[in-house]
Amino acid sequence: MTRIGIVATGSYLPETVVGNEEIARGAGVSDEWIVRKTGIRERRRADDRDATSDLAARAALAALEQAKVRPEDVAYIVLATSTPDHPQPATASIVQHLIGAVNAAAFDINAVCSGFVYATTVAERLLRAAEEGRYALVIGADIYSRILDYSDRKTAILFGDGAGAVLLGTVPESCGIRETSLLTRGDQYRLISVPAGGSRLPANDRTLQEGAHFFRMDGRGVRSFVQDNLPSALHELLDRAGVDREQVRHFVPHQANGVMLGEVWPEIGLPRATMHLALERYGNTGSASVPVTLDLAHRQGEFADGETVLMAGFGGGMTVGAVLTQWAPTAFARPREQELSAVG
Repeated sequence: MTRIGIVATGSYLPETVVGNEEIARGAGVSDEWIVRKTGIRERRRADDRDATSDLAARAALAALEQAKVRPEDVAYIVLATSTPDHPQPATASIVQHLIGAVNAAAFDINAVCSGFVYATTVAERLLRAAEEGRYALVIGADIYSRILDYSDRKTAILFGDGAGAVLLGTVPESCGIRETSLLTRGDQYRLISVPAGGSRLPANDRTLQEGAHFFRMDGRGVRSFVQDNLPSALHELLDRAGVDREQVRHFVPHQANGVMLGEVWPEIGLPRATMHLALERYGNTGSASVPVTLDLAHRQGEFADGETVLMAGFGGGMTVGAVLTQWAPTAFARPREQELSAVG
């Protein structure tokens, strides 16, 4: 059976930095309050001229460049986003055009902040069934700054804009994706929503006046959902894969809230793992948060070949997703290796 794994990573984060002071003024809180509640100090904001497809395309090209793979060699583009360019067509189609991946089938997935993990699972299955040597781009991209009510302290303080990508391809049998897990609790779908703009509640003057096109979240309900569902989902995945908790060396979670992740971390119970966090500088970037954090860690030389990496997302729907992978050798020369080589 063909083994599929991550062969490259990429990300794009807008240049505009938005500190807590700016967010705090509109939300009626302080910089200190935001840090204490979330661990976030700043986030990035997309240029007014950019849409989600623009950020996604830049992250995708960064991954392709790292792998030295041509866009026309990509067979699939699976884009996870809950802030698409338009209700239709799929934003992935626009990304395909922007990067010149003329041979790729392209489509979107919306599982909100679990989207990247869901998309990775789908792309891995597609490649496993395809002929060996094909590639899939999996992208997570969101521009939440366009759908936030900046007077709502529950949401305005959390989110930033960004995009992350991985290139999946054939890897050695000892590496690659070992197991995945997807979970949906639709009975709790009301915890996270953008009420207006769809077929249930089309946008009109009344919905605009009511702010129904803004992102809404029941913070306490989301925290309870994560505590009740994330640890058990990860334990079930590891048990199914036959992997001991001590074998996991890296945990890359959705960057929802640093304080909440700190609270749930002991329950996850990975005694030898490093939990990678990028939210202090970039906030919660929605579907992008897992691949952005993964790319930053990879480019800093954090992952050694063969190490066990666990990625996890959780978000609206309500959804939980996880991917367990053995890190595969990549074409990217990591900084740590370069430094050791120079010393030698």
